[in-house]
Amino acid sequence: MLISAILLVSVGTLFPSCKMASIIGEPVNHGKLMDGVYEGSYARFPNKAVVKVTIKDQKIEDVQIVQHWAWKGKKAETPVINRIVAHQSTKVDAVSGATNSSHVIMNAVQRAIEKALRR
Repeated sequence: MLISAILLVSVGTLFPSCKMASIIGEPVNHGKLMDGVYEGSYARFPNKAVVKVTIKDQKIEDVQIVQHWAWKGKKAETPVINRIVAHQSTKVDAVSGATNSSHVIMNAVQRAIEKALRR
């Protein structure tokens, strides 16, 4: 037990970015979206996601994962994408057991959507 605690503290010290990714997303402001395909990415060790988001008629039409580096989080891909499209929001429920990957995917989509906003 003591060895596990020491290893946990050591990993946290060596890899300070191991902290869980915070969600940066929110419901989409459709009135400001420009149609097109936009790429976004987000990383929080050990996960990184690159996505392409299709905006059509000022709505999120489709999300494709271009790349997703994950240790255990691959199971988050389909459910998180489906939730984003269904709820038209990048702040949706995470997949249990793949929370960091879920947040990284949501944030990558948010970054893509930010590129689609009229200024």
